[in-house]
Amino acid sequence: MVFVRKVKTASGATAVQIAQRVDGRDKVLEHLGSAHTAQELAVLVQVARQRLHPGQGELDLSAGAVPAGQGVITGKTSAVLWEVLSQAYTALGFDALGDPAFRELVLARIIEPTSKADTVRVLDEIGVEHAALRTMFRSLKRCASAEYRDVLAAACFEHAAAAGDLSLCLYDVTTLYFEAEKEDDLRKVGYSKERRVDPQIVVGLLVDRQGFPLEIGCYEGNQAETATIVPIVTQFQERHGLADMVVVADAGMLSADNLTALDEANLRFIVGSRVVKAPGDLANHFHWRGDAFTDGQVIDTITPKRTSVAAKAENDPNKAAEPVWDRQDNPLSWRAVWAYSRKRAVRDAKTLTIQQQRAQAVVDGERAPKKPRFVKTVDGTTELDQSSLDRAQRLVGLKGYVTNIPKATMPAAEVISKYHDLWQVEASFRMSKTDLRARPIFHHDRDAIEAHLSIVFAALAISRHLQNATGLSIRKIVRTLRPLQQITVQIAGHQHVAADPLNPLAAEIIAATGTTWPTH
Repeated sequence: MVFVRKVKTASGATAVQIAQRVDGRDKVLEHLGSAHTAQELAVLVQVARQRLHPGQGELDLSAGAVPAGQGVITGKTSAVLWEVLSQAYTALGFDALGDPAFRELVLARIIEPTSKADTVRVLDEIGVEHAALRTMFRSLKRCASAEYRDVLAAACFEHAAAAGDLSLCLYDVTTLYFEAEKEDDLRKVGYSKERRVDPQIVVGLLVDRQGFPLEIGCYEGNQAETATIVPIVTQFQERHGLADMVVVADAGMLSADNLTALDEANLRFIVGSRVVKAPGDLANHFHWRGDAFTDGQVIDTITPKRTSVAAKAENDPNKAAEPVWDRQDNPLSWRAVWAYSRKRAVRDAKTLTIQQQRAQAVVDGERAPKKPRFVKTVDGTTELDQSSLDRAQRLVGLKGYVTNIPKATMPAAEVISKYHDLWQVEASFRMSKTDLRARPIFHHDRDAIEAHLSIVFAALAISRHLQNATGLSIRKIVRTLRPLQQITVQIAGHQHVAADPLNPLAAEIIAATGTTWPTH
């Protein structure tokens, strides 16, 4: 039995298909398009019915099935969206790969993130010609190679270098989990910020100050975050022959070995410090001025590279003036910048109050004996750790930064400002996880995982490029442009093309991205 089939898609549209019932399952014979309005749905359903011989229930693809003189929609394409994405792909230089199937996998992920096998359905719905699914899977095998990643990274670097300043790069890591039960050499159970116990991988991402991706790396799921920054950054440095750049990372990257390795690679860094280091770094301030801070106060001092008596001696609290970091005068220290914010102090105090209440509830037996912060055990008795609480309350409102950039080269205010650009890499990670759905990953072997990351990396680059150009989220861009259809109608044996008029927002997107339109 052959019949007209209507199916809801993930985008909210209704796909109209001609299908056949075979062994209890529907086999799609032809996909006619997707409707976003009731009028479009009515037209597609009418076309589908006209393609069936009256009373025979069999598929007829001949022109004779259409009444004479009646126009028939023979094609529908989200042409505006496809042109914007395709031209962005070309503008970034990704055409250098010479792999149309890879391009289709990347652009389809931006339109509607789904499985690789379901990519064909997404491309059919927007009405673009595409490679066969088998060809796409062959492309996946090719893009697992280092050569693909090298071409993508080189293209991203050239674009970022032409668009802005690459003297500052931002680095962060995240974890991507798998819908799998068993570990292997790569997928391992490790520390998860979301407290998941699934096998995972650790992904490091290096971006420019606008959040545009420059380098991506994949590590075992139980790899420490601190062990990822040096390989990624030095690979980027060597790949492009860079001698002078500043790397910004959060406090999770703060380890003595990491900072030394970055310094020895002639890289300048700005890394977030941990609040627990404040008493030592600010010993001079606490000795001479007590706990008093003013809103916006900045203290430029030094911090020991490693804990030692000699290192502590470089910051003598008996001297009223804060030491000014110098590579020659302070070989055992790094430069440290501490800033106080009243707004941060209010937020920190609120958090401490909640933590104190939880600790007191444990001490009073009102909560399960899961040991929270500020709880200690003395002679088998649970007590509130008042000294730790008092120490934490002294430090509310403080935020520290560690760097190897001298004060004469970069003032403290600029160090703080550059560190705050880190939200851009966090935004890129959020985009990869939500808009591009980089996780969960269903692949099993390393090559497939690397290919998946290459696709996500390329899709992220296009998304950030379009967002930076338009000021709109990639989700907003897709939702605005996807409903705009270019329709091909056959009337009396002649093909005619009609298109939805551009709405004001679509026109703004086309103008902002420099997309050439119309192209037909």
